[in-house]
Amino acid sequence: MVYKIREIEKKDNKEIENLIRTCLIEFEANHEGTAWSDPNLGKFSLIYNTEGDKYWVAADERGKIVGGVGIGSLCCTEGICELQKMYCLPEARGTGASHKLMDTALDFASKYYEKCYLETLENMKAAQKFYEKYGFERIDKPLVKTEHFACNVRYIKNLK
Repeated sequence: MVYKIREIEKKDNKEIENLIRTCLIEFEANHEGTAWSDPNLGKFSLIYNTEGDKYWVAADERGKIVGGVGIGSLCCTEGICELQKMYCLPEARGTGASHKLMDTALDFASKYYEKCYLETLENMKAAQKFYEKYGFERIDKPLVKTEHFACNVRYIKNLK
């Protein structure tokens, strides 16, 4: 399957929200303290539209969105961004879509930031291995307090 990676458009907002909620249910993360309760779900085309903040989707040959990833500034830090809301549907896992999304996000991030931070859940083992392949290093404590207090695994990566 060939996937097209592109910036999110207004017409994609509901589809990416549904994709993220589907993945959160799969990993029993459909509760407070995760992206589940994020008030910006469904508004990504509005939120990720500044010079240092972008969101991309992976669409299959029919135009169905099968994954997404965002880069956003991390509150109260200098030179650090956050890899945000990276999810792929099961049908897209292992197909290269995640790699294309990550490569796009990190290439963009390296133009604006020195480091990239992320938070995830302990039961998302495959995601953790994926992040480690990209040079993310696990850290013990959060860099800042985020609304994702249930995310108990954190990583950081040098971009320079």
